[in-house]
Amino acid sequence: MSITAPPIDPELSAALALAGRPAVAVGMTAATLHDQRAVLEAMTPSFDDVAADTRFRLTRRTVPGPQRAAGVDVLIATPAGATGGCPVLVTTHGGGLVAGSGLLGLPGVLDLAASIGGAGAVVVSVDYRLAPEHPFPAAHDDTWTALTWVAGHAEEIGGDPGSLVLYGGSAGANLAAGVALRARDTGEVAVRGQLLLYPMLDDRAAGVSAAQMHGHGVWDDVTNRTAWDAVLAGRPATPYAAPARAVDLAGLPPTYLEVGSAETFRDETVDWACRIWAAGGDAELHVWPGAVHGFDLFVPGSTVAGRARAARRDWLRRLVDGAGERD
Repeated sequence: MSITAPPIDPELSAALALAGRPAVAVGMTAATLHDQRAVLEAMTPSFDDVAADTRFRLTRRTVPGPQRAAGVDVLIATPAGATGGCPVLVTTHGGGLVAGSGLLGLPGVLDLAASIGGAGAVVVSVDYRLAPEHPFPAAHDDTWTALTWVAGHAEEIGGDPGSLVLYGGSAGANLAAGVALRARDTGEVAVRGQLLLYPMLDDRAAGVSAAQMHGHGVWDDVTNRTAWDAVLAGRPATPYAAPARAVDLAGLPPTYLEVGSAETFRDETVDWACRIWAAGGDAELHVWPGAVHGFDLFVPGSTVAGRARAARRDWLRRLVDGAGERD
C-alpha cells in the first residue's frame, strides 16, 4: 500500500510558500543542525521586544537546584496588575530539544496567560540546555529544577502554588510530559494540569503519520530521528526522556492535547490521549485538519491557528476557574 501525505490546509501552505518556507525543518541532519537553529533564532523575539508588553513585568532570573551548580535560567512574566495568587504557567519552548530559547514563542504564551485567572497568569519560561551539547537528562533536569523552584517560590513571584500548569509545544511538550510523570512518581510537586501542543513523545516514531510526512510539511521523520539521536546520545530511552515509553499513565493531571492531521507527531499524540483515557484519566484531544507541526508559530494569523488558540484558552480557563469543582 502506498503512503500518501494528508492534505495541508491551503491557508497554511500558501503562507509558508510566500515566506519562502514550503518545507521547514525537513531532512535535518547533524550537519545542518546549526542551520535549523538559525531559522528559529530569526523567529525569536528579543528580550526587549517581549518586555515591551505592558500587560506583564518581565525579569530574568537564575534559579538554584541540585542538578546544576550553575543554576537554571528562567524568564518570569508577572501580570502588571496582579496582587498575588495567580495561576502559574511553567512553559518550555519548542525546537526538538536541539534548538530555540526561552523567548521562542513567548509572546503567544503571554497572550494566553493574559486571558485567564482574572488578573492573568504568571509565566515562567525555562531556558533549558540543548542537545547534542547537553544530551538527556540535561533539559529534563533543568525543567524539573525550574518546576520545583516555582512550587516553593510561587507566592514570591505572585503565583498560587496550588495552581501550577505545565505548558509546552513540540520539544517543550516532551519536557512538560516528562516532568509531569516525574511529579506523579515522586509526589514532590502538585501539578494542576498540562497543556501539550503537538508533543514530541516517542523516540520510536513508528506511526503511519511519521512515514506519511517524510519530506513534507514541517518536522519530518528524518529531522525527528536527528533530534532524538542528539538527545539520547546512544543511550536507551526512558519514560522521562521519551514519555511514550511510560507503561502506566494513571494519576496524571488533566491534560490538553492538540496536533495537526498533517504532521509527524499526529499518531503518537492520539495514542497518548487514548492511553490516558484507558488509564481512567482526564484528557481533551484536538486534531486540527490540515494543520502542520508548529502551525500557530509559522502562520499565527491562519484560521486554524485562531481556532486552536481559542480551544486552549477555553480549556485553561475551565481548569483554573473550575478546578475546585473537578472530581
